[in-house]
Amino acid sequence: MKLRFAPSPTGQLHVGNARVALLNWLWARKEGGSFLLRLDDTDRERSTEAFAAGIEEDLRWLGLDWDAFARQSERMERYAAAAERLREAGRLYPCYETAEELELKRRLALKSGRPPVYDRAALGLSEAERAGLEGEGRRPHWRFRLAEAPVAWEDAVRGPQRFEGGHLSDPVLLREDGRPLYTLTSVVDDIELGVTAVLRGEDHVANTAVQVQLFEALGGVLPRFAHLPLIADAGGQGLSKRLGSLSLQALREDGLEPLALCSYLAKLGTPDPVEARGSLAELASEFDIGRFGRATPKFDPAELEPLNAKLLHALPHAAVAGWLAEQGLPGFDEALWTAVRGNLQRRSDALPWYAVAYGEIEPLIEDAGFCEQAAALLPPEPWDESSWGAWTAAVKQATGRKGRELFHPLRLALTGRDSGPELKALLPLIGRERALARLLGRG
Repeated sequence: MKLRFAPSPTGQLHVGNARVALLNWLWARKEGGSFLLRLDDTDRERSTEAFAAGIEEDLRWLGLDWDAFARQSERMERYAAAAERLREAGRLYPCYETAEELELKRRLALKSGRPPVYDRAALGLSEAERAGLEGEGRRPHWRFRLAEAPVAWEDAVRGPQRFEGGHLSDPVLLREDGRPLYTLTSVVDDIELGVTAVLRGEDHVANTAVQVQLFEALGGVLPRFAHLPLIADAGGQGLSKRLGSLSLQALREDGLEPLALCSYLAKLGTPDPVEARGSLAELASEFDIGRFGRATPKFDPAELEPLNAKLLHALPHAAVAGWLAEQGLPGFDEALWTAVRGNLQRRSDALPWYAVAYGEIEPLIEDAGFCEQAAALLPPEPWDESSWGAWTAAVKQATGRKGRELFHPLRLALTGRDSGPELKALLPLIGRERALARLLGRG
């Protein structure tokens, strides 16, 4: 089994793209198949190397690898060869209408209550008429002549699909400058690169009806199709106007764990509960295309927060050691990570605790006299997690304080914060020398 993700490098990937990429990858891995990354970069004006590199970076951040890679810009001769076969078979014909003329035809058809289907007027042109139009400087675009027969397929998400061939408009496959369009390039690539299943958004359903005939005309084996409903925001509105804030780059810069996003997107649109998973392999083992329904799934960024926190709370130090080193904190050891991870919402929340444990801070002294009494009762080292309980019991005995009146002033002095990880884990890392200095207001 071979699936593909085929983005155009004309912008940043967003959560909608990520969902399609992830589900194709999970389906391929579940079936022991392969995953193809194909860059649909025939739009020379809008495609850039920066966006292409960004797509690869985003996919690697998600944890998605690929078994094969292709660029449409490097396969132009294959599309030209396919177009020539269609011409020889009488399925590709030249048309000379301008964009303005086609738009007028469309409006007139709608006004008269007819579907805006191309009227095939170009098929009635004589050789002399075509030569005359070309003599005027017109260059033809080329349309694929659809058969009148019904088009049907069994969609893995939408169920049985059927289109009447006569109700479809002959699609343009080649522009006036000879450049191929998506309808042609995608089919040629799926045939020649061995794609066996195509999972994409339901906005491509009409394209599929046309492409089924194109597969047949080019002698290709029809892949299995699955068309997913497009995701909406929490209020049910389309995401198109909000995709900038939901780009993968923005989510990554916000500190989101990629597995949190993958855990969420893997179940979005299914009746299954959304739960944090520890690996993509686990998500792949659970993947079932039959679980995805036709209702519009709602993407709510707020639902990512608990997933992100849960993943961080179980994340081992080995998984973040490289990242901590990149932040300039190679000394952020396993003991400190284990102590603070249970309080994190984002990885970045951990960084200030390095100074608390191993550096200098500005202590907050709520009651200087009490802190001095507590300092005098600090036990000798070595310290472990039992030291906090033993010390605070002695302070309680000496001062009569208990509860918040006992613990809060000590937390403020030792950490400079009024909340955070358990002090039984932090105190041994802070050590007696720093603890004594902070209790006495010296940082």
